[in-house]
Amino acid sequence: MTEMVFRTDPYAREIEARVLGVNERGGLKLDRTNFYAMGGGQPGDRGVIEIEGLGPVEIATTVYDDDKTIVHVPASPLGEVPAGAAVRAMVDWSTRYRHMRAHTCLHLLCALVPFPVTGGQIATDGGRLDFDIPEAGIAEKEQLTERLMELVAADHPVAERWISDEELMANPQLVRTMAVKPPMGAGRVRLVAVGDIDLQPCGGTHVRSTAEIGRVAVSKIEKKGRQNRRIRISFVEESP
Repeated sequence: MTEMVFRTDPYAREIEARVLGVNERGGLKLDRTNFYAMGGGQPGDRGVIEIEGLGPVEIATTVYDDDKTIVHVPASPLGEVPAGAAVRAMVDWSTRYRHMRAHTCLHLLCALVPFPVTGGQIATDGGRLDFDIPEAGIAEKEQLTERLMELVAADHPVAERWISDEELMANPQLVRTMAVKPPMGAGRVRLVAVGDIDLQPCGGTHVRSTAEIGRVAVSKIEKKGRQNRRIRISFVEESP
């Protein structure tokens, strides 16, 4: 199994590791990684991995293999890579950090829109969540933006905690997503807590406090079905 450094330290921009092998599709497997593997609506990380004796390898994305092993997908085909080779893994921090900010912001949106989540996606310019919600149950864009920015400015701490599978089953209200259920079977489930305003299972990377999210706005609310509403949030860039 690969040690998930991105989970214990999402701010680790660069780490040392060793090669476990290369899968049949040419994906690089390491004994530990700071690259987040695609999942939960968050894209897989890209960056550069320097392999001892071979030089730098550009990584286009990171995914899970069929056996749930984390695989770093090279932008160009790899040659032979010896198992045990030392590497330096350098994540594309600019992209990752924007994903972290957007992901935490979507948790704030969950706190403000108390309806089941039917889907979501994170991007470098923001993200979106889909809610199972009647039209009359949603606020205007301006109102949601104002409330989001109040939560951002309040500088709520973001932390993780773990509960057992049994505890999660006894507290089904913690699960906000309708289609995607948190992984169970390992004996415990990771929860992400944003202050005392949001608590839910999540395997993604997050900032340490809501103040790091920066300026955001609800840029669009779309009707995607009889009750499905898509809410998009966007980063508001400061003028130079």
